[in-house]
Amino acid sequence: MPVVPLTELAALKPNHVIPSIAMHDGHKALRLVLAPDARTPDNPNFAIIKDQTIGNATIEVWLAGRRAPDAPADVRGFVGVAFRIADDCETFECVYLRPENGRAEDQLRRNRSIQYFSYPDYKFDRLRREVPGQYESYVDLVAGAWTRLRIEVDGVTARIFVHDAAQPTLVVNDLKHGADARGAVGLFIDRGTEAFFRDLTITPK
Repeated sequence: MPVVPLTELAALKPNHVIPSIAMHDGHKALRLVLAPDARTPDNPNFAIIKDQTIGNATIEVWLAGRRAPDAPADVRGFVGVAFRIADDCETFECVYLRPENGRAEDQLRRNRSIQYFSYPDYKFDRLRREVPGQYESYVDLVAGAWTRLRIEVDGVTARIFVHDAAQPTLVVNDLKHGADARGAVGLFIDRGTEAFFRDLTITPK
């Protein structure tokens, strides 16, 4: 599957985000910040890739997230990928990173460096409350640094790989919308974040 041209804004459908093209750390990239109408946390704030509908697939992208200059100190640079997005954006699965947590001195924050959630019923706070630690994990991250993310979606399972790791950083065995869900792919951000994306590939299975 060829690389999706993220530097062509016509290939994107923004949903509560503002896209632009910018240079970041030596690469031309898609830049996303939240639109004024965006709601947080864990809401449908993403740039949808047009003409890409998946059920089972491997999604790979280089991304970088960091706290925006005017954001509160508790913002973690939320950046990730939503998938199986319904046409109305009211159901989807999502995996995102919290780069500001990756090298925190607080171990509990480190343990929350990567997160899965499912919209609308299984946001991070419910999952953390009901099954602590099951849908988030530690991975070494640096805020603003280019990071490779790969998500292998197969039925109700998602295996998420960060950097060039041979083993997944996070395994989700019960994607909440079921094995038959299909939908679009979106580049996700959350509160107070400035994010960059490049070199996206989507390979259906």
